[in-house]
Amino acid sequence: MSMVSLPGLKELIESISRERNLPRLAVQSAIREALLKGYERYRRAQNLERRQFDEEYFENFEVELDIEGEGFRVLSTKSIVQSVENSDHQISLDEVQQVAPEAQLGDSVVLDVTPDQREFGRMAAMQTKQVLAQKLRDQQRQMVQEEFQDLEGTVLQARVLRFERQSVILAVASGFGQPEVEAELPKREQLPNDNYRANATFKVYLKKVSQGQQRGPQLLVSRADAGLVVYLFANEVPEIEDEVVRIVAVAREANPPSRYVGPRTKIAVDTLERDVDPVGACIGARGSRIQVVVNELRGEKIDVIRWSPDPSTYIANALSPARVDEVRLMDPETRQTHVLVAEDQLSLAIGKEGQNVRLAARLTGWKIDIKDKAKYDYTGEDTKFAAARAQYKPEADDLELEELDYENQEELEQEEEIFEISDQD
Repeated sequence: MSMVSLPGLKELIESISRERNLPRLAVQSAIREALLKGYERYRRAQNLERRQFDEEYFENFEVELDIEGEGFRVLSTKSIVQSVENSDHQISLDEVQQVAPEAQLGDSVVLDVTPDQREFGRMAAMQTKQVLAQKLRDQQRQMVQEEFQDLEGTVLQARVLRFERQSVILAVASGFGQPEVEAELPKREQLPNDNYRANATFKVYLKKVSQGQQRGPQLLVSRADAGLVVYLFANEVPEIEDEVVRIVAVAREANPPSRYVGPRTKIAVDTLERDVDPVGACIGARGSRIQVVVNELRGEKIDVIRWSPDPSTYIANALSPARVDEVRLMDPETRQTHVLVAEDQLSLAIGKEGQNVRLAARLTGWKIDIKDKAKYDYTGEDTKFAAARAQYKPEADDLELEELDYENQEELEQEEEIFEISDQD
């Protein structure tokens, strides 16, 4: 049997397996596939009789590696026929019977069809290199896919490797002794207070493991996702781990619209146990637990507030640290509310550039309008809302109108800002 020699084959398999952390069998199968593609390319180039080679033409061919002998053969499975129409796929009964008298029509045999070393040399080698690189990339992506698929939505420890355009490329590991894999932290997922110098370490939230062939890292990670805050608290607060305290809602503004405002998160917590203070559990003795979270987020402001099934109480809590005098649910259907505060609490309730009220609105799902209690006109406001509601009230027998109205209402809501700020001067 002829064999094309591949000096260094054994070492090649070992080193690729080590560097790329792929099992040896996976590397071997990639090499076999690459060599087969090389053979196919060679045959197409040699194709003097202008044969039609369609996609499936070479499916009965395979490559056999001889790792100890450092070489390979090309084998073809041919069926035994009376008269041969295609010598790549068929062999005549007469020819086979000279070697194996018991052969019969319709059987198939595997034959060595390795071309002569000189003929088949360089071209196959070049092609093989390209295909091999591609195959190994594919296999590595597949392994990353399998390794990280179940870790989507969890937090990983990451180390800064380099910058590419505006993204930070990080090294992350899935644990279990696996080597590190590259992950991308795009500009929009970064925190303004982070210092991404080489080798700095951060906790990151694994947002997405992408499949497919795109170049670059498959893992998309985030420092700005609310999931990171939730995870950090769950990690620091045993009561959350034990499900005594639960996080009901989170609103996070990791990249505020203006650079004069720092990142901030509001997190609403609740418990079913009478004697547990869920807010206290998250803050810890003298702030010890929340401090760990704040430090990991490089000084982000975090308000932990108590969730309540009663919207007024919940909204008042959500505006913390401001003191609220009264919450008026003006229109529960469109979830609009007026919150009355003392004059000295106005700017605190609204927050720097509206951040406090914006986050409270996102946390509670209500549109919050902050009002100065001293200047608030109860009857005037009630009349306004009553008139607005009367306008929206559909006729009982006109169902189509009702649906239409509802759609317009949704559009209106989307167009309006989440909140309006007015202190009624």
